[in-house]
Amino acid sequence: MINRDLSSRLAAGRDRRRIQLAETAARWGGQVPEDPGITELADLLETAANAPAPPGDLGHPVKALLAGAVENLRAAARLGGLLPAVTLWYLQRAIDQEHTAHQQTVPAQRRERQR
Repeated sequence: MINRDLSSRLAAGRDRRRIQLAETAARWGGQVPEDPGITELADLLETAANAPAPPGDLGHPVKALLAGAVENLRAAARLGGLLPAVTLWYLQRAIDQEHTAHQQTVPAQRRERQR
């Protein structure tokens, strides 16, 4: 009973994080499919990481954070359902890195709007 409950909770956590990552990929301009897999989300964030930075943008730190998020997503994809708790850690790490990257773009966007 304990294992089944834990497995259900881990699966629910994985689904929540996958939905969060789909929303973040869309925020970076990705065309997210209806039910994206982790590899598809990694591909979308990788496209965002490789896009040229707009003038006045921080560029490198943001790209490095997105690249880190992509690496974590690829690690989670390789694990699949093998080690659910470790997969969740990689997914959360990717979310954290993307969030930091997004926060770094906000001041640059505000400066652009003020011009």
